[in-house]
Amino acid sequence: MNRDHLARMTKIEVVVTGSDAAAVRDLCASAGATGFTSLSGVSGLGHHGYHQGRLLFNQQATLELIITVVPDDLAETLLAGLRPLLDSSSGVLFVTDTWVSRPEYFT
Repeated sequence: MNRDHLARMTKIEVVVTGSDAAAVRDLCASAGATGFTSLSGVSGLGHHGYHQGRLLFNQQATLELIITVVPDDLAETLLAGLRPLLDSSSGVLFVTDTWVSRPEYFT
């Protein structure tokens, strides 16, 4: 695929508990991300076993996936903020190179 007309960025995906989701969204904003996508009620199998996507008692009892795309130069700032959060609570972080067609949306 020819990517000459696309701009390279960094995609950061974080799965955290509902109680940590607001902190991740705040970190995205403070690092300079212009937006994010947040999906609540995610399910999956991981290090701590199977997590169901349905709400049990409240929004805090579920897992949330937060996805943001930032220019490469902002990625390290965001990762530096996420590391302490993930060191002190459960969650998983994915970082991938991505290409976007409208880079002005992300700056």
